[in-house]
Amino acid sequence: MTRTPDQVPQRPAAQRPAEQQRADARQNRVRLIAAATQAFADKGADAPLEDIARRAGVGIGTLYRHFPTRLDLQAAVFRNQVVSVCGEGDALLDTATPEQAFAAWMRSLNAYLVTKRGLSHALIEAVGIESELISSCWVAMRETTERLLRNGQEAGAIRSDVSATDVMRLVHGVAVSTERAPDRADALLSIMLDGLRARP
Repeated sequence: MTRTPDQVPQRPAAQRPAEQQRADARQNRVRLIAAATQAFADKGADAPLEDIARRAGVGIGTLYRHFPTRLDLQAAVFRNQVVSVCGEGDALLDTATPEQAFAAWMRSLNAYLVTKRGLSHALIEAVGIESELISSCWVAMRETTERLLRNGQEAGAIRSDVSATDVMRLVHGVAVSTERAPDRADALLSIMLDGLRARP
């Protein structure tokens, strides 16, 4: 007896393994954070979420599954960038002399503060400067500064009467004061670094 097409048993659709689905989700999250980082840099903290999803190559629904609100996405970008810049700072301890490492960190920190100024303002307004997000990221940057400063001080390259908080205040001052004159940032950082060098 010949079976009709309706009677032929249908093979069930292959299900994607849960591990593959989780891997895809992680990749989508990474792509969304990278796309948002660029979009916030290009268009500010209010960059359209649809544009971010398009840059990441995913649908807007995927964006909302990972980041239900704009604030969630902004916070993820902020944390990711702090981890990244602090990682670069720590790597300098192994790749440069103490004085060179400290100088490079000052310039990296200044560049970070300049590029993330709009995003940090948006987050501070939303969650407060005393929030876990802002305070933990500030602590991470201060601790990285402490490691590079101590490295320079122990080598006799950086004066011993300054603290990491002092250094961060100085760099923050350069970032704020050169917001409308970015071409002066490097010169001011050089003057600051000259003042921080240890004297015989």
